[in-house]
Parts: sequence; C-alpha cells; structure tokens
Amino acid sequence: MTDNSAQAGGQAAQQVADKSSLATIKNLWPYMWPSDRPDLKIRVLWAAVFLVAAKLVTAIVPFFFKFATDALDGLDQDIAWLPVALTTPIMLVIGFIVARLVMTGLNQLRDALFARVGQHAVRQLAYRTFVHMHKLSLRFHLARRTGGLSRIIERGTKGIEVIVRFTILNTFPTILEFALYAGIFAYNFGWSYVVVIAVTVWAYSYFTIKVSNWRIQIRRDMNNSDTEASSKAIDSLLNYETVKYFGNEGMEASRFDVSMAKYERAATRTWTSIGWLNFGQTAIFSVGMLICMIMSALAVQRGEQTIGDFVLINMFLMQLSIPLNFIGFVYREIRQGLTDIEAMFDLLEVDPEIEDVADAPPLNIVDGAIRFDNVDFRYDPDRPILNGVSFDVPAGKTVAIVGPSGAGKSTISRLLFRFYDIQSGSITIDGQDLRSIEQESLRGAIGMVPQDTVLFNDTIAYNIRYGRVDATDEEVVQAAERAQIQDFIARLPEGFDTQVGERGLKLSGGEKQRVAIARTLLKAPPILVLDEATSALDTQTEQEIKAALDIVSANRTTVVIAHRLSTIIDADEIIVLEAGEIAERGTHAKLLKKDGLYASMWNRQLEASEAEKRLREAHENDDLGVVIKRAPAEPTA
Repeated sequence: MTDNSAQAGGQAAQQVADKSSLATIKNLWPYMWPSDRPDLKIRVLWAAVFLVAAKLVTAIVPFFFKFATDALDGLDQDIAWLPVALTTPIMLVIGFIVARLVMTGLNQLRDALFARVGQHAVRQLAYRTFVHMHKLSLRFHLARRTGGLSRIIERGTKGIEVIVRFTILNTFPTILEFALYAGIFAYNFGWSYVVVIAVTVWAYSYFTIKVSNWRIQIRRDMNNSDTEASSKAIDSLLNYETVKYFGNEGMEASRFDVSMAKYERAATRTWTSIGWLNFGQTAIFSVGMLICMIMSALAVQRGEQTIGDFVLINMFLMQLSIPLNFIGFVYREIRQGLTDIEAMFDLLEVDPEIEDVADAPPLNIVDGAIRFDNVDFRYDPDRPILNGVSFDVPAGKTVAIVGPSGAGKSTISRLLFRFYDIQSGSITIDGQDLRSIEQESLRGAIGMVPQDTVLFNDTIAYNIRYGRVDATDEEVVQAAERAQIQDFIARLPEGFDTQVGERGLKLSGGEKQRVAIARTLLKAPPILVLDEATSALDTQTEQEIKAALDIVSANRTTVVIAHRLSTIIDADEIIVLEAGEIAERGTHAKLLKKDGLYASMWNRQLEASEAEKRLREAHENDDLGVVIKRAPAEPTA
C-alpha cells in the first residue's frame, strides 16, 4: 500500500468515526435535555448561569493581583469603581482571595445543580438498554456472552455522565472564557498578544485533536481486550464445577492470562500515548506563554507597562492554561466516552427478531386448546428442524412429545413461547395465531418447568414468588406444600429465606425442580409445558417429582417434552418425532402394539432400568460399594 492510499484510508476511517460520533451525540441528546423533565431543564439552565458567572469572576481575579502588585511598587492606582479604603495593598490581596472563593463556590454550586441531571441520564439510558436486552431474541443471547454484554453496558453507563456533563456545561462556556480573555488582552495590551494567544490555542487544539483521534483505536483495542477477558472470567466462574471436574484450572487461567496480556499491551499503549499527548500540549503552550512574557518584559523595560501588567499577563496566561488544558481533556474524554458508549448504542440499534404486530390484542384464553398446523421451522436456512408438523393438544388434555436427540422436541416448546417465528404453517391457541397476539399475554398464559432449572441468586421465597410477584407469603407457602418441598424448607435453618446460590447451585437437582414446580403452581397458568423436567433425576426422585407434576398438570392443557418414557405412559396422546417429522402417534398401549420407533425406545429404556435395578440389588445384598477398576501397575525395574 502506498503512502497516499494509506493516508486516504486513514482519512476515510476518520470520516466514518466522525459520523459515528455525531450519530452517538444525536442519540444521546434526549438524555442531555430530557423533554419530559422540565425540572431538570431548569437545573441545567441555572447551572449554566452559575458557570457563566464563575467565568466572569475568573476574568476579574487577575486584576486584583495587578492592582496589589502596583500598589506595593508604589504606583498610584486608578480604580474608580472601588472605594479608596479598598485600594490598599492588603485589601486588594483580600479581594483577590475573596474573588477566588466566589469563583470556586459558583463552580461547586454548578456541579451540585447538575448532579441530578447527569445521574438521571445515566439511569434512563441504562434502564432503556436493560429493557431492550430483554426484548432481543433468544437467538441473539445464545450467540453473545453475558460477561461481554455486562462490560459493554458498564462502560457505556460510565461514559454517559462524562459526555452529558462536558458537552452541556463545559464546552460552550469555555469558548466564552476564551472570548473574554481575547477582549481583555486586545483592550489592555493590543492585538499582538491576541494573535499570539490565538495561534497558541489553535496549535494546541489541532495537536490535541489529531493525537486524540489516533488514540481512539488504541482505546477500542483496550476495550475489546477488556471485554474478552471479562467474558472468559465470567464464563469460567459460571462453569466452576465443570472446570473442577476436568481439572482445567490451569487451562482457564492460561486463557484468561492471554486475554489480559492483550489488555496489558493495549493499556500500556494508552498510557504511553497520553504521556506524549500531555508533553506536546505543555510544549506548545509553553512556547506561546514564553513569547507573551518576553513581549511584556520588553514593554516593562520600555516603560509601556508596569510590573502589575507583567503579573496580570502571567496570571491570565496561567488561568488560560486551565480551560485550554481542559479543552484537551474534554475532547479526549468525550471521544473516549463516545467510544465506550458506541457499543451500547449499537446494542440499542439491534432490532428485536420477534415483535408484536401493530395493535396486537392480548391472548384470550377460552379453553386453552393448542394446534400446530403444518409447521415448518429452521434455525438457519441450511438447518431444517421441523417439517410439516401438525398435531392438536385439546383443552385440559396432556400430549407428550418424544423422540431421539435432535428430533426437534425442545424446539416445539420454544415455538410455543414464540422465542422464534416459524417459516410456514401456523401455531394457534384457541384459534388465535401466536404471531398476531401480544407476546406478554402469551407467555403469561403458559407455565414452564424446564429440564435445567436455573434459579436466581436469592432466597427460596424469592424464586417461588417469581411465578407471581404480587403473591402473599401464605400463597407462597401453599405453592411449596403442593410442590412437596415444604418439609425440606422447614428443615433449613433460615427456611424460605435460605439463599440458593448462583443459578441455584446450593440445591440438589430434585430440590431445584420442586422450586420450579412451586413457582409454576403459584403462576397458575392455563397451559403448561414440561420440558424433560425429570430426565436429569434419579428414579426415586423422578417418581416424587412426577407426583408433584401430576398435581400441576391436573385440568390444564399440558405439553410434555419427554426423555424418560415412564413419565408419560398416562398421556392422552404421545407424538413420536424423528428428524423433524411425526413418525408415530397414539396412546402408550397403541404405540407399543405398533412395535415401531416408540416400542424400540421403550424396550431400550426398560432394559436400562432393569440393569440399574439389578446393580442396585447387588450393591444392597453384597455391600460391595462402588467398585473402581484400576489399571495394572507398571512393572518396576
């Protein structure tokens, strides 16, 4: 690549970045100036007033120093706007200190007024992002890492306040401060000083913008490395037991360290680059300040200026360095904040895959009858899952769906909840197509007891009440009793206030399932989906859970996704899926008589159950315990 093409590529990338920044600021504007909160707008205006007042006082402060210096030098002061008693050196020094105190007080009052505005913006955008994340499809969340998403949101919310605060209350007033200083220098010392200061400010700003733009990609690399490291850390900790099972602590630590090494390199480049930026800014301003001070010193020698004027120019330049340095800081912070918040707005721009149609009515449950009519579905164009599947679940009846792994059983439950939309056919409840009704009402009418019950890291009571958040304590207890978990809870030292741990890992599989059943009982939905709810449990626990599930499903339209066929022999109809199509259907007895796929699956499970029973009896009779076969020892030399 030639230098010209590389430069053109860099300019094109910068133009894209600038457009992205402008789009981000445009998206952020409603949070900076909230239309629905006139009280916050008033706060912004008052904060701006106090800031302008602080700038005016800032411009007056150096004059007290000039007058005090000239008074100490024995020069008469022409300060007609002050009483004579206040023009003594001591009083002028006191006036200088008081003016600085007033300036500081006005700035602090500005910050106090604006604090609520900034925090309101943080809260509103964080809330909007959180709500939007729940609107996105299951497909989106299966493809993204939770740790990475949490870091994007965390950095984005931190960047909001920086951008809101700096763009409204600092950028424009700083421009005002430059204008005030330019007018004062032009009036008191001539335009030559204004030209030097203007060139200095231009060179300083140009250098700052160019270097800051270069640092943006470094910042992005650091953020990407940080997100990757956080994702791997959270993923590893969530799968703590699996890591321990396979003894892969070293591998996990190595993977994390590789990501942190990338972060270390990017962070080092970030701090190195900011060091060069700060040095360059100081060098540019120092040259401008040197020229102005030499001009003033020569003027003092010629008798055109007093020592007080020399001090005044020095004070103004020192004060000018503060907003000038702040301009560089503001630009860097805004660009970095935009980089941080850019990913959050990218999330907000992701359209939900599943959306309600305009004016979608709520689901009207009459009987709760379900119908799949010639349903075709595929996750990807080249991955068909269901092909022409049709079946009915009559109101109050139980239909079980079985089949080999990958046949499409769990997909049916996801389609019933409308986590995905089908490609053709229809799914209806009481004749209402799921695509034409409100999603919230649909999911409110269906209860789910999944195979892998994941609980919130809170109390047992919280997890049961999650089925209906306005339920009373008495209703929570009743649900626990019907789910046959009340005795277990009563034996716990803290009872219903017992913490269940991350994803419910402090409870056994059977205990978690009972909590899930109690949660569903509390919800009391007219339609129930049991997605292999007992496949991960031992035989005894399975029978206990099945008894509780029978209570839940009584008089409810129930779809059972089954792995263990022994749990669905009483189903009103059993549908056997194979390769996304219905291979067989009928009652348990009729399917056994057909001697087809279902009968084959039944016989294999029966043989496995018999083998398990014989092994258990042998263990009880012979008290053999668990036999661990060891490899023969290696021969010794």
